[in-house]
Amino acid sequence: MIRPKIRYDTTRKFSMMKIFRWWRGILLAFFLIAVVRVLLPLPFANEIVIFSIYTMGCNFLLGRVGFISFGQPAYLAVGAYASAFYLYYFGNNPYVGILIGIAVGAVVSAIVGAFFVRLRSDYFALVNLALAVIVFYMMEKVLARFTHGDNGLWFLTSMTSTPVLDLGRPSDFFIFSFLVAMAIWAFYKYLDDTIYGACCMGTKINEDKLTFIGYSNFRIRLVAFIIANTTTALAGSLYAVYLGFVSPAITHPARAADPVVVTILGGVGTLYGPIVGAIAYTGMKDLLSGFIANWELFIGVLLVVIMLAGEKGIWGTLEPFLKTAFSRKKALAQ
Repeated sequence: MIRPKIRYDTTRKFSMMKIFRWWRGILLAFFLIAVVRVLLPLPFANEIVIFSIYTMGCNFLLGRVGFISFGQPAYLAVGAYASAFYLYYFGNNPYVGILIGIAVGAVVSAIVGAFFVRLRSDYFALVNLALAVIVFYMMEKVLARFTHGDNGLWFLTSMTSTPVLDLGRPSDFFIFSFLVAMAIWAFYKYLDDTIYGACCMGTKINEDKLTFIGYSNFRIRLVAFIIANTTTALAGSLYAVYLGFVSPAITHPARAADPVVVTILGGVGTLYGPIVGAIAYTGMKDLLSGFIANWELFIGVLLVVIMLAGEKGIWGTLEPFLKTAFSRKKALAQ
């Protein structure tokens, strides 16, 4: 008697495993930020969430496309000032202000990116740094009539209370920004699993081969540039709404390296790197500044050690150990 062959639905099995990995990743990211909220003061937790979003865009550019950008404060300021102008001059709904910041950030990124992404990595870094300097002096001097210069724009008391989550309350703002951070993390996780994500890695590793098989390096880089800097503009909008205040200090060139430092500290190209890096950087800044005047020196030494140890960052170093521990626990459970 010939037994019929049993065909297993490998596609379903693969999709279920993929969904499991997705949920495991989201829960881990959720856990990292939730621990911060439980153990640390609320203002500190809000700062970490905003900084995590700020760094995600830089991490995507550097880790997936291979572009190092020292101009992220410029795009942060675009989102922050777009929201601030609306909330100070035109309206009082913080949600609308955030949406305006995102939209303006996307438009500016598309216009600027059409020129910048044609440059090589080193020139790309320098031209973005130049943009950050230009934006800083425009907000401080050229447009001082509208930005109020160093005095900044104050609009905290003019924002109206909103239903469900009142962004004027720090606790509600944390919930909102936390959900936004998780959504952005999931979006970048999704990009990693798509053909476009593979193309981003391709344009970083070997752009000639990517061109040979019919893909446009320019379009891939432009879309990546828009995605990354729109994320940065969103962080700027959240920053403006949270503080109810924006000044040119947000785009000071002295802070141009901050997102790059946090990216390297957490782990370049890793999905959890921005969160871990933001926790480590903000924690060291707040803790060390109380004891050491030049706390940046300590972070500089730490970065040198990380780079010499293999350029993996904190999460990149911990990830193999966590995977080993998880696999052992799973094997013992079976």
